[in-house]
Amino acid sequence: MSKRKVNPKDPKTVPKFVTPLSKPPVVTPTPHPDYPANSYLEITMKETKHRFHRDFPLTTVWGYNGLYPGPTIEARKDKKIYVKYVNRLPKKHFLPIDRSLHGVGDSPEVRSVVHLHGANVFWESDGHPEAWYTQNYEYTGPKFRRKVHEYTNHQPAATLWYHDHTMAMTRLNVYAGLAGFYIIRDALEEQLNLPKGDYEYPLLLQDKSFNEDGSLFYPDKPPEDSPFPTPFIPTIVPFFNGDLMVVNGKVWPYLNVEPRKYRFRILNGSNSSTYNIQLENNAPFYLIGTDGGFLEAPVEVTSIELMPAERVDVIVDFAPFKGQKIKLLNTLFSEEEPKREIMEFRVTKPLKGKDTSEIPTRLAEDMELHEHLASTTRKLSLSTGTDKYGRIMMMLDGRMYHDPCTESPSLDSIEIWEFINTTPISHPMHIHLVQFKILNRQPFNVEMYQESGGKILEFTGNPEPPRDFEKGWKDTVKAPSGMVTRVIMHWKEHTGNYIWHCHLLEHEDHDMMRPIRITENASSVHHQEEHHNNHEMK
Repeated sequence: MSKRKVNPKDPKTVPKFVTPLSKPPVVTPTPHPDYPANSYLEITMKETKHRFHRDFPLTTVWGYNGLYPGPTIEARKDKKIYVKYVNRLPKKHFLPIDRSLHGVGDSPEVRSVVHLHGANVFWESDGHPEAWYTQNYEYTGPKFRRKVHEYTNHQPAATLWYHDHTMAMTRLNVYAGLAGFYIIRDALEEQLNLPKGDYEYPLLLQDKSFNEDGSLFYPDKPPEDSPFPTPFIPTIVPFFNGDLMVVNGKVWPYLNVEPRKYRFRILNGSNSSTYNIQLENNAPFYLIGTDGGFLEAPVEVTSIELMPAERVDVIVDFAPFKGQKIKLLNTLFSEEEPKREIMEFRVTKPLKGKDTSEIPTRLAEDMELHEHLASTTRKLSLSTGTDKYGRIMMMLDGRMYHDPCTESPSLDSIEIWEFINTTPISHPMHIHLVQFKILNRQPFNVEMYQESGGKILEFTGNPEPPRDFEKGWKDTVKAPSGMVTRVIMHWKEHTGNYIWHCHLLEHEDHDMMRPIRITENASSVHHQEEHHNNHEMK
């Protein structure tokens, strides 16, 4: 019987669970005379060849240190590190560029800047979309300030990630492979006796499509049956959903595990796709952390919804399932759809030694943010508009990215932001610099709100508390259609130019992004600038 030909373009021909999951290596520091020992890292962005699947040819990707996903950066709480991301990318992009987008037409084709997502960081090191640069810094964006990013790590242990954040190019550069994990560890984590070493895995979930030759496919126009106009090609698409599931750079991988507890840091790093993850046998996830770090106590859940950029930290105990194969599923898809299955765990490895790791009863002490201390409540609408070419675009508060800044929190203030979503879909809203708490979500009369020009906000139901898997610290929140999503945050430590945006990358690149300018209070101490001028342009 002839072996069926594998066609990377057709997911039905691609065998599942034949490629082992890989774990990204951890970056090692580079000695540098200007920086303390073990505090300086150099990571090079370059084009490389990557094998997504046992039966695929090599695929051109872009990777940090030539790896996809990029190597994991491990940091310690309150221990500063310095990272230089060197741009060695080619001059030409291999994905279709829409030159009509903000700042694309009159800028070099290949530019990059790295955002450390979830980080409490100086704005000059935040990876501002206009801080991009080309090879050898020949051209730099208007907000470019430093070649070496300074990360203070003044925040609890958490699973962050670093990814490209170039103005109007993020969707292409991240899809090309520019994403990696950044893990902060602290003393509390060490005391907790969690699974570690070989029993701790970061899992980067992404979806991709391929051409028949194994090269990455990204559309240069909406599908033929799409209602969206195509004024020219290449043109940006309203969203991207790939055909195959990719975990840590492998298509439908498998992982051999021992019958014991494992810790998984799970990140949805996709452009537009949402996943509702669940083990096929309904075994529990013991949720110990969200975007910003540990919860007060573990929460037992059987499914977790992750929109793009959201992370969870979970423990899975495979002890009861010795000899079994358990698939990780995305239950948003039906059983007929190839992308319903994400990867497979095989509980086939012999137990090396007694599992002494624990699922703690207590984790972190919670630092509540009290609503009555909020100095400002911002009502921010998510709405639908069209650009000058007639293409649909999603807007924040009816404004474009380049319109004057309207969100200017004061240093050391507490604010509540209300995302009022009048669009027909959910948006993962990401606010740079801060970790926030979700207060609630409440349905409202969309028609009345729109007809009144945003003046009448009539609620049509009671407030709903955050779901079990999103009660911790967050930097990205699902703002569902027809709901007001309320979050509370404390602006502390840093002033300067930051960003808030939808993390559906196609929306972000098409202007669903706005500036934040954090200003000093009159009473604040003016120490921000001199603090980090020492390493300004090294």
